[in-house]
Amino acid sequence: MTSKPLTADPAIETAVLEAVATGIPSALSDLGDLVRIPGMAWPSFDQTQLERSAERVAALATGTGVFDDVRVLRAAIPGTDEHGQPAVLATRAARNGKPTILLYAHHDVQPPGADELWETPPFEPTVRNGRLYGRGAADDKAGVMAHIASLRAVAEILGDDLELGVAMFIEGEEEYGSRSFAQFLSDNTEALRADAIVVADSGNWDTTTPALTVSLRGNARFTLKVRTLDHASHSGMYGGAVPDAMMATVRLLSTLWDEDGAVAVAGMAERDAATPEYSEETLRDEAGLLPGTSPIGRDSILSRIWNKPAVTVIGIDATSVASASNTLLPEVTVVISARVAPGQSGEEAYAALEAHLREHTSFGAELTFSDLDLGDGFLVDTSGWAVGLTRQAMADGYGKEPVDLGVGGSIPFIADLVRVFPNAQILVTGVEDPYARAHSPNESLHLDTFRHAVATEALMLTRMNAITL
Repeated sequence: MTSKPLTADPAIETAVLEAVATGIPSALSDLGDLVRIPGMAWPSFDQTQLERSAERVAALATGTGVFDDVRVLRAAIPGTDEHGQPAVLATRAARNGKPTILLYAHHDVQPPGADELWETPPFEPTVRNGRLYGRGAADDKAGVMAHIASLRAVAEILGDDLELGVAMFIEGEEEYGSRSFAQFLSDNTEALRADAIVVADSGNWDTTTPALTVSLRGNARFTLKVRTLDHASHSGMYGGAVPDAMMATVRLLSTLWDEDGAVAVAGMAERDAATPEYSEETLRDEAGLLPGTSPIGRDSILSRIWNKPAVTVIGIDATSVASASNTLLPEVTVVISARVAPGQSGEEAYAALEAHLREHTSFGAELTFSDLDLGDGFLVDTSGWAVGLTRQAMADGYGKEPVDLGVGGSIPFIADLVRVFPNAQILVTGVEDPYARAHSPNESLHLDTFRHAVATEALMLTRMNAITL
């Protein structure tokens, strides 16, 4: 670098921020249109909706006037004869020695869950109390629109003086495991190559304080079948002598945690790192803990969420309550989702989990493991020029100094970005706040947070445009 300014021309920055403010209503209208498209990557949902969503995003990208090329593409899923979901790739080349930035978000969403748990329909965007409600309103269609809105503002003010290289990659299957992500990177390596990568799929400290995510846990998710009988039997005739699969499953799962609720699996690592102050009262408010329910784990609350493993049973197949009968179940199937401390691989954590479950099986129950999905955690190198520039842009865009944030969730594909682009600086940002309820009923976007996020990214782009490599 011959120069690394944290700010650009003040008059230009003022004009860019004014363009951001003027463009917010249009951006929110476009966000509402995206929320109305129920694009879910699970095969059980209408896949044409993802095609609609991708085409809409491609049209928005084209409409910025920034890109030389905009395409909707699919990549193969390695090891299968299938292709992944449609993604949008938009590119423009850098000019006159300027850097290139890659902007990432995803346009697919989680399934809505039970409609009766939503206060308003999940795919009908609704504004109330300063928030926009709807599935994907925060995760991650707001990330898509933060990119689009910031590009609109910068292009409007800089015009032909915009010489920054920009690639935008809007994925279509992040919520379904990014199965074709690595192949997409391989297919489009040169088009995606960048000096800095903004992953707009994380959150902030609160509704007024921005955050740069500097650590993420990894993941290990799998399906476990527990089997004890060849067939179902009468519980009155054989109960007390024959262990059914539910009994074996309950006993087995209970060994995953100790009396405090902390993970009790040998070989699952913890990371030793300081965390900011965060009270139990804040946890109760943000997570919705019932008054009589206590937190689990030990040490500081944020160390439990950011730096230690977690194991959750997220699904179970057994006889429903409505169909219950006096029967010994022959088999029970559960889905286990583990979060892995930063620094430990998903593969190593899964090996520890499988060994633990096999070792602690009761009554000789038969265990079958399948549908394994692994992802590694991430630790950001905060020493690069782009990190300092981003922190300053956040401070100016929000009017408040940013916090370095650890996140208990996982974005496994970041490991692929680091592998393919080892020299790029990874900037994990986002528009969510602790009340966004991503993945849950009544997901919502805090509108002021969105405005500040767009202002921040517009300042980032403007300031990167002032850099010469």
